[in-house]
Amino acid sequence: MKKFEKEKVVTPNPFYAEVGKRLRISRISLNYTQEQMAEILEISTTYYGKVERGVHGLSLAKLVIINQKLDIDINYLLTGVKRGEVELKDIMSRCPREKRYDMEQIIKHAINLAKNE
Repeated sequence: MKKFEKEKVVTPNPFYAEVGKRLRISRISLNYTQEQMAEILEISTTYYGKVERGVHGLSLAKLVIINQKLDIDINYLLTGVKRGEVELKDIMSRCPREKRYDMEQIIKHAINLAKNE
């Protein structure tokens, strides 16, 4: 009778887990399956699943493929910041105190204009 070995449990790397989470979100928004993503990246479906779970990371070459073939922003995958995304708190912190009220009014007006379109 063969003894069964316990499967090794691997703890996800927190950085890889965040990248994998963003990759999964991007994959779903593009309506791709894990199998399709693995095929595009020329890796196994099993490995790709581990990438999404944060167990493994992607090489720079695979990140370039993601950007070129799928137009997914590498900066977004690595940092969570999207192209052109600006933090309002950063703008306000750089604005001189005497101009902050005016800046708030401009932002409120811009939001109202965007809602009306």
